Amino acid sequence: MLPSIASRLAAELNVRESQVSATIELLDGGATVPFVARYRKEVTGGLDDTQLRNLDERLRYLRELDERRTAILRSIDEQGKLSPELEASLYAADNKTSLEDLYLPYKPKRRTKAQIAREAGLEPLAESLIADPSQQPELVAEAYVNEGLGVADVKAALDGARAILIERFAEDAELLGELREALWKEGEVVAVLVPGKEADGSKFSDYFNHREAANQLPSHRALALMRGRNEGVLQLAVRYQPDETPVTERSHYEKRIAARFGVADQGRPADKWLLDSVRLCWRAKIFLSLELEMFSRLKEMADAEAIKVFAANLNDLLLAAPAGRRATLGLDPGLRTGVKVAVVDNTGKLVDTTTIYPHAPRNDWDRSIATLAALCARHRVELISIGNGTASRETDKLAQDLMKRYPELAVTKIMVSEAGASVYSASELAAREFPELDVSLRGAVSIARRLQDPLAELVKIDPKSIGVGQYQHDVNQMQLARALDAVVEDCVNAVGVDVNTASVALLSRISGLNSTLAANIVAWRDENGAFPNRRTLLKVPRLGDKTYEQAAGFLRVMDGDNPLDASAVHPEAYPVVESIVARSGRPVKAILGDSSFIKTLRAADYTDERFGVPTIMDILRELDKPGRDPRPEFKTATFQEGVEDIKDLTPGMVLEGVVTNVTNFGAFVDIGVHQDGLVHISALSNKFIDDPRKVVKAGDIVKAKVVDVDVARKRIALTLRLDDPLEPAGRGPRSDSPAKERGQRQSGRSSAPAGETSMAAAFAKLKR
Repeated sequence: MLPSIASRLAAELNVRESQVSATIELLDGGATVPFVARYRKEVTGGLDDTQLRNLDERLRYLRELDERRTAILRSIDEQGKLSPELEASLYAADNKTSLEDLYLPYKPKRRTKAQIAREAGLEPLAESLIADPSQQPELVAEAYVNEGLGVADVKAALDGARAILIERFAEDAELLGELREALWKEGEVVAVLVPGKEADGSKFSDYFNHREAANQLPSHRALALMRGRNEGVLQLAVRYQPDETPVTERSHYEKRIAARFGVADQGRPADKWLLDSVRLCWRAKIFLSLELEMFSRLKEMADAEAIKVFAANLNDLLLAAPAGRRATLGLDPGLRTGVKVAVVDNTGKLVDTTTIYPHAPRNDWDRSIATLAALCARHRVELISIGNGTASRETDKLAQDLMKRYPELAVTKIMVSEAGASVYSASELAAREFPELDVSLRGAVSIARRLQDPLAELVKIDPKSIGVGQYQHDVNQMQLARALDAVVEDCVNAVGVDVNTASVALLSRISGLNSTLAANIVAWRDENGAFPNRRTLLKVPRLGDKTYEQAAGFLRVMDGDNPLDASAVHPEAYPVVESIVARSGRPVKAILGDSSFIKTLRAADYTDERFGVPTIMDILRELDKPGRDPRPEFKTATFQEGVEDIKDLTPGMVLEGVVTNVTNFGAFVDIGVHQDGLVHISALSNKFIDDPRKVVKAGDIVKAKVVDVDVARKRIALTLRLDDPLEPAGRGPRSDSPAKERGQRQSGRSSAPAGETSMAAAFAKLKR
């Protein structure tokens, strides 16, 4: 029988089955991953949030697999065809593909040519020819001609027999598995330009003549190729033989099929007919099916990798350093429509708005500066947050001029990503938050707040709209949404939220809460005032004991009745702290933050049947630094004056910038010219790295040197290896340059074969 899901997961994740079983029980009981990861370490044996997310994802897959297996077993059993051997094979199938291969011969389907042939009594003919190839096919087939059954002549009889054999060959599960893996290991993806699409598809020019081993195709290139195909620019195919192979030569895939069923060329009368049946089966049925499967497999793998990249970037962006409680003026740049201005106080509350017109066509520069100066003085603004969209560099100049004319204001300007600000502005959430505020001004509020606390503001925006993914619109949207929601949940709970100031959007991401409960918390707060302690949360409508257990540790009550309520210590563990207090004779407030005292405590002295050493260690760390924020210290980047457009760039310039996105092939950096530059993975470090995230992450401030500028294609090549010499004029790109990556390195060849072995010719041969 099939091992339990817990057993299979334990083997996959290389952990004990007891750990998996306990975790499944917690998750099935409604516990969230953040809660289990932080507050149930003894139960799970210390599984971290990454392991728990993987377990949760695989648990979903294996349950779907078992559900499908049960349905297949029932279907075959109802047909009276479930043998002990087949049942054992179905139970042994460890993935959906293998399971479907086994089910293929028994799967209800529309009437096929083979079924029609069987109904016409042609199965004995097929059996006779494959059992004894010494027979002459045409002579044997004469006995099966029957116009009443639709077999008009010998050719029709042989065609029907061939259809039966082809179906048998194509539905052999073991053979399919072998051919599938062989094609995956040996096959190449070939891409050629659709004639006449050169101009329309110029952005895919790197792939107009492209070939690459399928199992080595990186996710970003796989997605680019498929997008090119979907847009009608590229034709894609799988190549499984050398270009120069004659069309008449049998591939080793055909030879495998023939060997499987005892078909061989021994000069017997039926040998050629049987071998032609094998060839037709491979080329017209199995290969076409496996080719579709291969592209599906590439898509699934590329999706998984792209989602992983997006999730990692989103995590970095959400956990970017907050500027903190400082009054901030947000500027949403614009030209003709003006620059939208919003001021928020040190709590994030909106206190003022206006619109200024410093740029063309009005050019009201001086009055705009005077307006900003007045706002900064009136509201004691410390920071100016500038959105990095259209007219951002012109608006940055405006802020710079403001600082020069009014040094007494002592403000600091920072450029921030405005990705998703327009989405938030037009959202229902923004309408509820600022019902009287013009949509255009809501974006400025978001730009100001995301500098104060990126996490608190970005949770209001659909993660897919934040713009830190690669080919995010091409991947499986359901999987993407699930992965990104998990990232947001993990980030919010890692930081924790102040229950007396948090928005509904932020509270709804807390473990155990949803949008309804979050709204109920805010409504209770508005009606009754600030929560004095965590226990008061139980007075919120529909917030019961189970929800309280899941959420309480992540909700902070600052300056409340109990100082522990401002920490990540869960209320269920307060007795542990009370024990420490009792033994030390010091009040809770006295021990909070007293590192020298905390270091004298031994975790083992406070364990009991419920709380083990891992939890006690967490409690001691929290007492040492109560309510600590895991996010880094706030820093700012400074863009170089006079460098505002891609045309201002020249190779050799060294500029400061902010990493906006990290992909598998490198990192994109905003250097202040409205077009991010690419630092290829080979240019991120002086030593070899296989993952750009080992060097940089979204939000990092870096110094980068301009290597190459392509104004027409809006491409900027950068390097973090500042000491590298630039290539002399007239020389091609280095072997590790982005251009090389997009061209030669993609195909693994320095040039396409010529003549009959050209890429287009190879593609044509594949389609013959």
